[in-house]
Parts: sequence; structure tokens; C-alpha cells
Amino acid sequence: MKYLKYLLIFVPISIFLEYSHGNHALIFLTSCLAIIPLAGLMGEATENIAIHTGPRIGGFLNATFGNATEMIIAIFAIKAGHAEIAKASIAGSIIGNVLLVLGASMFFGGLKHKLQTFNQKASVNSATLLLFAVIGLAIPAIFLQSIGPAQELNFEGLSIANAGIMIFIYLLGLVFSFFTHKDMVCGEHCEEHEAKWGKKKSLLVLLAATVAVAFESEFLVGSIEGVAKSFGWNEMFIGIIILAIIGNAAEHSSAILMAVKNKMDVAVEIAIGSSLQIALFVAPALVFISLILGKPMSLIFHPFELAGIGAAVLIANIISQDGESHWLEGVQLMGVYVILAVAFFFAPVG
Repeated sequence: MKYLKYLLIFVPISIFLEYSHGNHALIFLTSCLAIIPLAGLMGEATENIAIHTGPRIGGFLNATFGNATEMIIAIFAIKAGHAEIAKASIAGSIIGNVLLVLGASMFFGGLKHKLQTFNQKASVNSATLLLFAVIGLAIPAIFLQSIGPAQELNFEGLSIANAGIMIFIYLLGLVFSFFTHKDMVCGEHCEEHEAKWGKKKSLLVLLAATVAVAFESEFLVGSIEGVAKSFGWNEMFIGIIILAIIGNAAEHSSAILMAVKNKMDVAVEIAIGSSLQIALFVAPALVFISLILGKPMSLIFHPFELAGIGAAVLIANIISQDGESHWLEGVQLMGVYVILAVAFFFAPVG
């Protein structure tokens, strides 16, 4: 996070470009670079607040607000009428966390440590919940394909029902992890740490960073169409690869740093736990938020997106079985991510 803070210079630059009606590509680039350190500040502030509130409430805060940046970006995309981009960024975050973040962590950690271990029970529990999330995300799309265009289906009602069930399961997962089975799933990430910031400073930083991310997200979303036309990129690629990487950049660096320090428990929890939160909480929550905005978003994902999510979750379940990792596993995970990224780049979708 220390080096990411230098990117804060792009906050005033992006604001100047936006209000002076600058080039869309420059607004998009500077907004992306500005969001990276702001997301890191939001995460750091949340962690400090969590330390002040105690392990149980703190764990809940981290589990609830750990992906606030992704949610804010998606909300502004929905507000601007880009629901498909919002869903693509959600799918991209799930795929990126499992394949890119976990892969990079295993690779760089494995270069320094021949064999690394992590909490097998905790990772298997998270990977299993993630598998359930994939089922919840896939069912609406399967129904759409099975009934055909000649018949009608209440997709809004189906999405709302699925979203409610998924959030309920997510909350039960939090109860399982932080209350009833805390000793079973707790690893190094459950250790108590000393807060770097006071409670007041943490709250102020969180508030300021959240407001700044909201502004930057609006700039970012507003420039997507211009960037897509200028560079010939399809919007699915922008959402599933670029926006997802931007929203998760701070987590990327944190996970890799923990792996290099031989704290794979923490790295695995950041990657798989974050994907789980996005799939079971952020995506369903956006369904309800979209209703409030008056622009309903369904939970029907593109088959390409579901294929990518399914592949990532399958790998997560396989990787988590033995509780061990090495650098070659990291290369394999990143290799799959690059293959998917290339496929999304050439995908014939708008």
C-alpha cells in the first residue's frame, strides 16, 4: 500500500480532465489509476475499524465491506444503464481473485519458499460455499436457455428469489466462521493485530475514500463507451478484465505480500474469501440496489462469464484439498487466467 499511495496524484488529474471535458481514454486511464490507491485506503481503514470493534464484529465488517470498491463501481454502471458491464465486473472479480490473485500469490510465495501450507479446513469450507454460489448464478441462465425465446419467464422475480437465498446462505456462512465453528476455520488471518490508526482517523479516511471512489467510478463509467469505440474493445472485456483488476488491485498486492512472508493462510483467505463475498453478497445485493435505482438487474450472466467462473471455482476446489502450494501451481492458475482474458478480448459480444 505504501507505493500505491503515490497513485493518489491521479485523483486531481482525473477530476480536472472530467470537468474540462478531456479525452475519454485519458479520463478512463486516470480514473482507473486513482481508484487503485483509494480502494487500498478503504480496505486499510476498514481493517483498522475492525480491530477497534473486536474480532467478531471486526470479522463481520471485513467480510461485509471488503469489496466495497467493486460494489460502488457496479452501482454506477447500473445507474448509467450498463447492467451488463456491472455483471461482467462481478464475474471478473470472482475469476480474477481465484486465478490471478491466488496464482500470483502462490508463484511469488513459492519462489521464496519451496512448499507453503495453509488452513485446509477453512479453504475447503470457502471453496464449497463458492461452488454453491456458482449454482445460484448459473440457474437463471440455464432456465433462460431451456425455456426458449417463445415462452416468458419472470426473470426479475427469479433473480430476486435467488439473490435473497444467496445472501441468507452468506450470512449463515459468517455465523459459521465467526461464531459456531470459529476454532475450526480460523487461521493466521484470525490473529489479533494492533491498529495503526485511531478509530476517528479510520472513520474519516473511510468516508473520504468512499466519496472519492464514488466520484471516480462515475468518471470511469461515463468514459467506457468512448474507450470501447476508440480502441475497439468489447464492453465485456472492459468489465470482466480491466474493471475487475482495478477494483482488486490493492488486494492483489496484499495477498502477494502475505505469500512472500510465508503467510499463505492470509493470501488464500484474501483470494477465495473475496470471491465468495462477491458471489454470495455483492452480486445479490446489486439486484436489490438496482430495484431501488429503478433499473432492475437480473442475475442472468453471459455463458462466457459462467464458463470462466465455473472453471475458476473448480480449480479453487481442487487447489484447496491438500492445504499445500508451490510456484508451479501459481503459474498454472495465472496461465488459465491469461487464456480466459484472451478469449474475452476476442469474444464477439457488445
